[in-house]
Amino acid sequence: MSEKPLRIGVIGAGGRGHLSENAQVPGIGGVITALCDTQPRVFSEYDAVCPPDTFKTADFRELLARPDVDAVFITAPDFLHEKIALAALEAGKAVYLEKPMAITTEGCDRILDTAKRTGTPLYLGHNLRHFAFVRKMKELIDAGAIGEVKAAWCRHFISYGGDAFFKDWHADRAKSTSLLLQKASHDIDVMHWLCGAFTRRVVAQGALAVYGRITDRHPATERGDATENSANWPPLSQKGMNPVMDVEDVSHVLMTLGNGVLMTYQQCHFTPDPWRNHTIIGTEGRIENIDENRIAIWRTRGDCRPEGDEVIDCRTLNYGEGGADRRTVAEFVRFVREGGATLTSPLAAREVVATGCAATHSLRNGGIPVDIPEYAG
Repeated sequence: MSEKPLRIGVIGAGGRGHLSENAQVPGIGGVITALCDTQPRVFSEYDAVCPPDTFKTADFRELLARPDVDAVFITAPDFLHEKIALAALEAGKAVYLEKPMAITTEGCDRILDTAKRTGTPLYLGHNLRHFAFVRKMKELIDAGAIGEVKAAWCRHFISYGGDAFFKDWHADRAKSTSLLLQKASHDIDVMHWLCGAFTRRVVAQGALAVYGRITDRHPATERGDATENSANWPPLSQKGMNPVMDVEDVSHVLMTLGNGVLMTYQQCHFTPDPWRNHTIIGTEGRIENIDENRIAIWRTRGDCRPEGDEVIDCRTLNYGEGGADRRTVAEFVRFVREGGATLTSPLAAREVVATGCAATHSLRNGGIPVDIPEYAG
């Protein structure tokens, strides 16, 4: 007899909620039995993958009370993560929690404490760890390809930032803390993973340098249109910005990791091009992703060589079927049903939020150094 599928409820069914559909891919072992969203129009987006009698609600508590839900995907806005995750864990529903874990370090600690006390499975959706280029970089670094890691940095250009993050709740620090949580969390998590330690001290600077000058704002009673549109250029031509806009659109963070590695993260939301580049430097070389498909390695000294001594095309590597979202969801379903190790980590996700919160405090207080306490649980 085949094993019964994991019955899944999706809380925040729009947007990132659609990654839950990967659970229903043959061989993964999940089935969506309930949907929750405050926008009823979202439910029709699931007509092709869910039967008409699938339970639908605007109240996540109603979904958590259902006996036909074993696990939940929490893909609601960031400021709701903590409240919903705590309720789901208390209800005994296995949790897939989209990043960031919460918008405060204390919120993350409460989630970790509750998961530990209840014994309910908790999985964090840091899907960048499932990208082939990240997996390969991790393998090479751990194998000693560049010697002992000493320094690292990430440049993150977000050409669509004005569309995606400054026209809705993301722009309001009361609901997001800063974009060093929402947008930087993937990269800080990966850099921690590649460098083998968590951040223990930060110094940061940042500003609302461009979008704060735009006076065209949508009414507080309306939802902003966060649809990516390349016609919204140059940045100061944007319209319909969020009425509350008090997060930074450019920021730089210096981090000292627990193992002494020095790390830098740079984020900008008004560049013409999108780019995410991770560089790790060791005692015997350097490794860097050229894009999301290729890695370059420099092992010999010489003149400028943009593609290093070796280029690895990660599209030829086999880390499982489908893209990163599918691999992440497959790992979650397996983890809930069988247990075992996972690439992502709730503790690591907490450390990412702690880093983002500390960096935000630093940049909003004159760039003062801020130490990050370890999780005490």
